[in-house]
Amino acid sequence: MTRLVLASGSASRRAILEKARVAFEIDPADIDEGAVKDRFGGTPGELALELARQKALAVSPRHPGAVVLGADQVLEFEGRAFDKSGNEAEAREKLVMLRGRSHALVGGLVLARDGKIIWQHQSRCEMHVRDFSDAFLDEYMREAGSILTAGVGGYAYEGLGAQLFDTVEGDFFAVLGLPLLPLLGALRKHGVLAS
Repeated sequence: MTRLVLASGSASRRAILEKARVAFEIDPADIDEGAVKDRFGGTPGELALELARQKALAVSPRHPGAVVLGADQVLEFEGRAFDKSGNEAEAREKLVMLRGRSHALVGGLVLARDGKIIWQHQSRCEMHVRDFSDAFLDEYMREAGSILTAGVGGYAYEGLGAQLFDTVEGDFFAVLGLPLLPLLGALRKHGVLAS
């Protein structure tokens, strides 16, 4: 079987692959995401794919013959891309902005081998945030802790963050940042998993 290398330090992506019993190594990409975002002129979805591409291509030369997975996710709200919050105050401001409204989590996945892209995938999940009370928000902020700055939305949908939503349209794994089923198909096609 071909080796798989995850070009990310994301705990969520690592956990998804581990639970699916996919063998992989971790070698986080060291790219200047801020510089990519500053000069990028496309949509938030295209930005997520571009960041995933750059991560995979940065790590691929260090692992000859291996398949390298680059992944990224961007929060899109009213046509703009939003980053992770830098602190709790920014996270609260973002949650207030999203309250009672919808946003999208757009993601990009890329597989590279020997410095060439061999597969890519885009995902989009529509997230409908409920009109929660200030009291709920205060309690959520107390309970969430590091969740507030770990993901682009300030929530971990697989846990406490689920209480923020009325409905979600899209793949559960894509919400978490790794659309698993399309990825598993690509890994079988490229010899990482048995077919």
